[in-house]
Amino acid sequence: MESAAARDYLCAMTAMRMLLVGALCMSFLPLAAVAASKPTPKPAAVSAQTAAVDPGPAHLLGTSGSWSAYMAENREGKICYVAGQPEKTDPAAKRQAVMATVTHRTQDDVSNVVSFDEGYPLNEGNAVTLDVGKERFLLFAKDDSAWAATSELDRTIVTALTHEKEAVLKATPKKGRATDDVYSLAGFSKALALIDKACDVRR
Repeated sequence: MESAAARDYLCAMTAMRMLLVGALCMSFLPLAAVAASKPTPKPAAVSAQTAAVDPGPAHLLGTSGSWSAYMAENREGKICYVAGQPEKTDPAAKRQAVMATVTHRTQDDVSNVVSFDEGYPLNEGNAVTLDVGKERFLLFAKDDSAWAATSELDRTIVTALTHEKEAVLKATPKKGRATDDVYSLAGFSKALALIDKACDVRR
């Protein structure tokens, strides 16, 4: 069951989603990058006025391995994010875009927000598991995406991703069998460093 904080977190991110996707479309970025974008304002501090601010077109900062770094900026602040796709999935079922993202948002002083687009409607009664090295993290499912429930968990996951070679995400659809997505983490740290610098996030 979702906590109140998790619900607030999700509502805040959903409020910005369409604007950010529109900004990416204006930048003529690859469709996969557009489908992967997830807005990430601070859960408890987002107002209707904040949600209405267009972040502007996104620009590619660089690519390392299977990870690409982007930034969108306007007078209100910056949105910087890393996006990557799995190197393999099991089973190889027909799905929409499958993507992992880590996002910083300077306007609301939010950083390291982790999310996964699974490309199918998730069974929201089941936790999504993320294995990074020997560590296992539980994410909550909503619609077609999986999220960390707290900013502390976000930071812990990002730290783990920078130290390991592979991450495996296991999720369960509303219909059908569970899927395993295997992400290579080669290049993740370099792409993360690009958005850290762009959004002035210190580690």
